[in-house]
Amino acid sequence: MVQDLTFHSRLVGWFKIILPLCALALLSTLFLFARSPAEAPAIPFAELDKLAQEQQITAPRFSGVADDGSIIAITAAAAKPEAADRLTIDAPQLSLDAADGTRLTIQAGFGMVDGPAQRAEMGGLARLETSSGYRMETEGLTANLATGEITSHGPLEIQAPYGEVMAGQVTILSSPDGTGQRMDFTKGVKLVYDPATRRE
Repeated sequence: MVQDLTFHSRLVGWFKIILPLCALALLSTLFLFARSPAEAPAIPFAELDKLAQEQQITAPRFSGVADDGSIIAITAAAAKPEAADRLTIDAPQLSLDAADGTRLTIQAGFGMVDGPAQRAEMGGLARLETSSGYRMETEGLTANLATGEITSHGPLEIQAPYGEVMAGQVTILSSPDGTGQRMDFTKGVKLVYDPATRRE
């Protein structure tokens, strides 16, 4: 019995020495093979100031009703304030649903929305298409958000349901009878009539 107690005491004594040494070895191994955390990329203070000052709206949407009852909506990839009540917009798209049921859509590279003037400018190769079969491209367009009137900035070629039209400018405005919108081609108009493309 005495021998058992002596053996047990010695075993416990050895464990008191061995176990702390094993723990110390494990900790040393962890510190040896541990990887240092990846360093965060440094951002210059100038860029931090710029990010703090720059305000941007992602995927904005503006909509309203024009005097002739047309519903106008403008969406964009992003918008930034340029001045009071004035925004610059990236990749804008404008849709206009006229009172006569026709729909007009415009896509452009960049633009600007002026709240007090109720005006939208669209540039960088603006593409315009109507549900009645007109397709055109021009350098830019101005849309009057109050009246629904749209004017091109420069010459353009129009694919029409009856052929091709070349003009120095097009203005899309409300019809006098209030039933919808009409297109006025001005500044040197050339029509190429193609009966094969004519729609009933």
